[in-house]
Amino acid sequence: MTENVGPIDASVFPRYAGIATFARLPRIEDVERADIAVVGVPFDSGVSYRPGARFGPSHVRESSRLLRPYNPAQDVSPFAVAQVVDAGDIAANPFNLTEAVSAIEKAATELGDQVQRIVTIGGDHTIALPLLRAVAAKHGPVAVLHFDAHLDTWDTYFGAPITHGTPFRRASEEGLIDLTASCHVGTRGPLYSKKDLEDDERLGFSIVTSEYIEEHGVEAGIERIRARIGDKPLYISIDIDVLDPAHAPGTGTPEAGGLTSRELLRILRALTDRNVVGADVVEVAPPYDHAQMTGVAASHVVYELVTLLAAQVGSASPGR
Repeated sequence: MTENVGPIDASVFPRYAGIATFARLPRIEDVERADIAVVGVPFDSGVSYRPGARFGPSHVRESSRLLRPYNPAQDVSPFAVAQVVDAGDIAANPFNLTEAVSAIEKAATELGDQVQRIVTIGGDHTIALPLLRAVAAKHGPVAVLHFDAHLDTWDTYFGAPITHGTPFRRASEEGLIDLTASCHVGTRGPLYSKKDLEDDERLGFSIVTSEYIEEHGVEAGIERIRARIGDKPLYISIDIDVLDPAHAPGTGTPEAGGLTSRELLRILRALTDRNVVGADVVEVAPPYDHAQMTGVAASHVVYELVTLLAAQVGSASPGR
């Protein structure tokens, strides 16, 4: 077994120099094999309010330069136990949403044939639908753990069935998700009506709200999440607006009263024994960011997700 190629050595080449791959990892074309790929989808044609998430992948990569190869919180060196690479960006038509969704699904499927697991940096939340199509084709219906200020199970916007507010309704209708094991985390703020919650439950989701975590604590939230998702194949989808705007101002539809970055990272670290089959981090909109606050938060979230996946891949691969 060949040794994994890790990030560029910061003691030899300064962190602020060189190509901004995620965590300064090798590009997929520069290694013989890859276990986990970080890939960007610079697409935001599905947004309903502030645009800018098309610049999210490059912003998160640039914000990831300070990440280091050992994760003490999970006691894993992710880039040593698995070959992690940056697979660049998936090109999506910015003028034709339907064509873009098809292109994302096709590219994610092809990349999924090359690597065991993918972590995607968006882009707006529309991209979760084609990503779930690709994952479900490989693993069957998956439990979806969805971190977001919003439900994203609305029916249409201006008559459009596929937008950043509808991906999980379409995914449920298409049979992509496990209706007994999916969960929203961190939702808050006003809705259109109580029917939004009734529809959401029918579509297969339970909810751990931001208010629940505030009232009962992170550990209680973790217990509810783990009980809900069980041991099903798990897809994690994280809209960065699950964080309070104080922690992540650079996003398209901010809502007051969100999680702290520390709370989100703690919840993710509690999933080390779950069967995570893929993940995305979306809705980072750098035009509204300040001092890379949102980019840094998102880069650490991606790092924790990569660590979760690397630990699984490494333990399942003999000789590593």
